[in-house]
Amino acid sequence: VLVLVDVSDHWTRNRLSKEVLKCLSQFPEIPSVLVLNKVDLLKKKFILLQLVTELTEGIVNGKKLEAKSVFKQDSDSSAKPDVPIIQTSPQSRAHQPQHLQEADQAPEGCSLKESSNTRASESSLVTEEAQGLTHYGPENLKTMKGWPRFQEIFMLAALHGEEVDTLKRYLLMQAKPGPWEFHSEVLTSQSPQEICDNIIREKLLEYLPLEVPYGVTQVTELWEEGPSGELLIVQSLLVPRKSHMMMLIGRRGKVISRIAQEAGQDLMNVFLCDVRLKLKVDVKS
Repeated sequence: VLVLVDVSDHWTRNRLSKEVLKCLSQFPEIPSVLVLNKVDLLKKKFILLQLVTELTEGIVNGKKLEAKSVFKQDSDSSAKPDVPIIQTSPQSRAHQPQHLQEADQAPEGCSLKESSNTRASESSLVTEEAQGLTHYGPENLKTMKGWPRFQEIFMLAALHGEEVDTLKRYLLMQAKPGPWEFHSEVLTSQSPQEICDNIIREKLLEYLPLEVPYGVTQVTELWEEGPSGELLIVQSLLVPRKSHMMMLIGRRGKVISRIAQEAGQDLMNVFLCDVRLKLKVDVKS
């Protein structure tokens, strides 16, 4: 289980949602990993230390975290936390993007190198043995902000591809061989109707703003083969309010026409036949 947190969003980054905590507590036997994304947008890097402590309840891989800082400074400057290097054990540290480290590759456990006119700081989380793993029930979740059973922490700047490969390699190493769930000739487990719904919803998410696409209910009214072997599909898109309907239709019907055209082309590519797709928009009754 990968729990992804956007560290640039100061409204949500300091705690996991109750639904996420509930899912993690229901399946504690499944290994879980904390992934912090957009770390390149943080101006104050030591905030990562605080976030890790809060989102893990101070425990990673069964070990208790203790924050310590080591500073190097010039004689005419004051020490100030700047660049964190987070460790979850004396032997290993949480995975972090290169821009959080100095260009000089300091050996693990060593302080960061610096030029004569710069100062560097190293903030690390040193672990102590946690006092056993507790079962976390509904009452515990009410007071918890994070999850104390994460096995690893990854820090990414995914837009720039920083440390994404590191996460991929970790997942590959954790993957276990198993039997094929479907025969090699089976292309998908979805029904044609499910494929159609998903293709149309993809276009809704692409062309509608904010929360609007999430309020759309799709109802297939017609699904049949035409006289020439073409697939005839009529789907109603129901929205909760008139303002959403106007956004979905667009000026002179341009938005809904573009959605229908692109979705219809994608359906033809999938079903390898001509598809006539008609979309209707209405307000939910």
